[in-house]
Amino acid sequence: MTQLYIGIYGASGFGKEVMPLVREQYPHLSKEQFVFIDDGQAGTFLNLYPVLSYSNFLANPSSEKAVTIAIANSKVREKLVARLEQDNVKNIDVKASNVVILDEVQMGEGSLLCPFTCLTSNIKIGKFFHANIYSYVAHDCVIGDYVTFAPGVKCNGNIHIEDHVYIGTGAVIKQGTPEKPLVIGKGAIVGMGAVVTKSVAAGTTVVGNPARILEKK
Repeated sequence: MTQLYIGIYGASGFGKEVMPLVREQYPHLSKEQFVFIDDGQAGTFLNLYPVLSYSNFLANPSSEKAVTIAIANSKVREKLVARLEQDNVKNIDVKASNVVILDEVQMGEGSLLCPFTCLTSNIKIGKFFHANIYSYVAHDCVIGDYVTFAPGVKCNGNIHIEDHVYIGTGAVIKQGTPEKPLVIGKGAIVGMGAVVTKSVAAGTTVVGNPARILEKK
């Protein structure tokens, strides 16, 4: 029988929320088969689970190792994914038991869908997508790789979100149209509570209602 050993990469507040979701997905495993991975906190415990360095996680004699990355920073996620691939550690998809997914939804690998997430219909999502609690994606949306939704993001229909976008807590993105989707450009940041009514250029940060570019002082 394969001895599976699962690490939650990131011993943080978000990691504490993700661990129970992973345990729920693998009810046949014992608690000893789950750990946190965080080089900065190695040797400690978090919610009674050991926190290991990445090298110590790799050194465990289990025949199969798997990881989910509970880190909101998309650039860090991308670097860790490359490390895991190099070491032949597989990524697992995490989905809370009450997540709603309707028709024709395509998901890339490594997704992390927290409780009360809703993905409606005709949606395409890239790899290593994070949707925190109470977020939704409505019909006919296209989402790139390494996109992060903080809690309570409302992504309405006909929206295109490019790679490495971060959408802050409670942000609302106005619905686009099939002929002219609303676009959030690569690497853009949408601030907490922002109401996005028009497309956002790549690499910019928008805040407020209606959302406007954050000017650097």
